[in-house]
Amino acid sequence: MTPSRDTLAPGTKVGGYEILKDIGKGGFSLIYLAQDLDSGDEVVLKEYLPKKIGSRGTRDRVVAAGPGQAESLERGRKLFFQEAKALASLRHPNIVQVRDFFLANDTAYLVMHYERGKNLGTYVQERGGGLSTNFILRVFLPILDALAMLHSRSMLHLDVKPGNIHLRHGNIPILLDLGAVHPLTGGRPRGGQVITAGFSPVEQYYKGGNIGPWTDVYAVGASIRNCMDAKVPPPAVDRHSNETLVPATVQFRDRYPTYLLEAVDWAMQMEPTSRPQDAGELLDSLRSHADELPHSRLSELASETRSPRD
Repeated sequence: MTPSRDTLAPGTKVGGYEILKDIGKGGFSLIYLAQDLDSGDEVVLKEYLPKKIGSRGTRDRVVAAGPGQAESLERGRKLFFQEAKALASLRHPNIVQVRDFFLANDTAYLVMHYERGKNLGTYVQERGGGLSTNFILRVFLPILDALAMLHSRSMLHLDVKPGNIHLRHGNIPILLDLGAVHPLTGGRPRGGQVITAGFSPVEQYYKGGNIGPWTDVYAVGASIRNCMDAKVPPPAVDRHSNETLVPATVQFRDRYPTYLLEAVDWAMQMEPTSRPQDAGELLDSLRSHADELPHSRLSELASETRSPRD
């Protein structure tokens, strides 16, 4: 029997917040729109409730889904909470801000600012792809800068995709789903993470996979390509066994500048060592073409967009 992952009902109060409605589910969490009972602000509340090992018990408590899973649930909860503490220290204009984290209902919660605007994944599908070079760079230069900051702190996002990029007014991008972020440490399992077919590279599919900053780089390349044709690239495991993906430099050569297409193909190399080794390297490559960017504001952005990576 599949474990119950019932969402908290609207009106439920937890940790000083009131649930307004559920707005999404991930492999490890349930996501709600909630209201801060003190300030009245709308927030995004993420509740740790892993699909395979967690279940909703009585009085809204999170319990182990079955015998022998309590230890795994407890270990995951501690890790979720530790990572929430680390994420709360992050400050970047293109990363959604974590404003609170707490324990309740025998589980952990992460609270983030609620940003009004539109979702890039939805926007790409509505437009049918074909987004301009100007638009792509206005979105992805800041996103690469945000990832470069994460990578400089030995942290990985591991779920970069258009659906996790939010566009505020003026198409200012915000990188979402920080609950997917993982510290890059020797004690962490390698590979075997929750994947998004088409955006996750091959190493992310396997427990022995060589996960690193280059893993996020692949996802950025796949996301940029998705903006060009609104198609999800073939799953990396399919590409690994039978490559059918036409290089961007061939597929889109009449529509986009060569340097951008080369960057996409470089980022989406199957072999991790053949890609840019972190977001900063890909960002530097694109910034080196600042004079070719199609709008003067982009040239300013390219020269200004850089988080310290020391």
